[in-house]
Amino acid sequence: MQIAVPREIKNHEYRVALTPTGARELVERGHTVSVQAGAGEGAGFDDAEFEAAGARIEADVDALWQGAELILKVKEPQPDEVARLTPEHTLFTYLHLAAEKTLTQGLVESGATCIAYETIVDARGGLPLLAPMSTVAGRMAVQAGAHSLEKAQGGAGVLLPGVPGVAPGKVTVIGGGVVGENAARMALGLGADVTILDRSVARLEVLDDRYQGRLKTVYSTADALEEAAKTSDMIIGAVLIPGAAAPKLITRAMLSHMKPGSVLVDVAIDQGGCFETSRPTTHAEPTYIVDGIVHYCVANMPGAVARTSTLGLTNATLPFVLALADKGWRKALKDDAHFAPGLNVHAGKITYRAVAEAFGFEYVAGESLF
Repeated sequence: MQIAVPREIKNHEYRVALTPTGARELVERGHTVSVQAGAGEGAGFDDAEFEAAGARIEADVDALWQGAELILKVKEPQPDEVARLTPEHTLFTYLHLAAEKTLTQGLVESGATCIAYETIVDARGGLPLLAPMSTVAGRMAVQAGAHSLEKAQGGAGVLLPGVPGVAPGKVTVIGGGVVGENAARMALGLGADVTILDRSVARLEVLDDRYQGRLKTVYSTADALEEAAKTSDMIIGAVLIPGAAAPKLITRAMLSHMKPGSVLVDVAIDQGGCFETSRPTTHAEPTYIVDGIVHYCVANMPGAVARTSTLGLTNATLPFVLALADKGWRKALKDDAHFAPGLNVHAGKITYRAVAEAFGFEYVAGESLF
């Protein structure tokens, strides 16, 4: 199979979808791997390493796309990339379509087969290709939020761990999944006063037992969210509904009750965000202020730590990449019931129900196509 790895062009996105190690695995199975010149540099992999692994380096981006059957990316295709897609392409990347109608329409019109990392599941119902980046994003959320709390960044001037004689900052994490637990873990490590909200009592019991009382757990209700808004120095939104838009849990009205200079970090921004006032930002301009509240809503947080993120992501994606290359997308998905939910768009049809429902598009069951 002809496999292409373009350089990511989203603002300050430095990750790459395949490492030289992965390229070698594919080449040794008889596949052809073409990597755009400089694609791995942001993650610390130079062109010579890919060439040593048997990959071809392609300087002409149009030639790279035109010659490909399988395209491997990290982030959702940008407009110039959508324009290059054809019905002969299979695209494997993060898509997060439920918050992106224009992108969804573009992929439908391209006729390409589009498989999303974030909707593939495992035997326990987890999201194995989202989990590595959720771990990174959760850990980064506290780091980014702590910086945003500094006065020079528009924050309240609060140091999360406090100092002797001064109480630590209060951090509330909404959502007790992979992102939420990793955020809470980091905040605890800094010495903050941490509370996590979730609607699963079973999950709260697990977290309570795991952290032995160091982490406060609260069942998430409207009252609990309002209380969090009033008392927190930082709120981290870590809510995920797989493949669907995130619910708006902190409203514009709640901002008036928050401490001036407190910080909202919306890790769910890829899915539309879980704060009513959230809008996507970039690493170039990561924050903005609404009603005196600092918002950090970078849509590709893990891109800032590209080396760690690339290695964590490709460790998880490589088995699926090998299956696509060896079998083609139809047989790969047919043979693996956990891989099958990754299909989001094919031949002008939406094949993931939550995405179709988000925009009122016709839904076609992916299983009917393979």
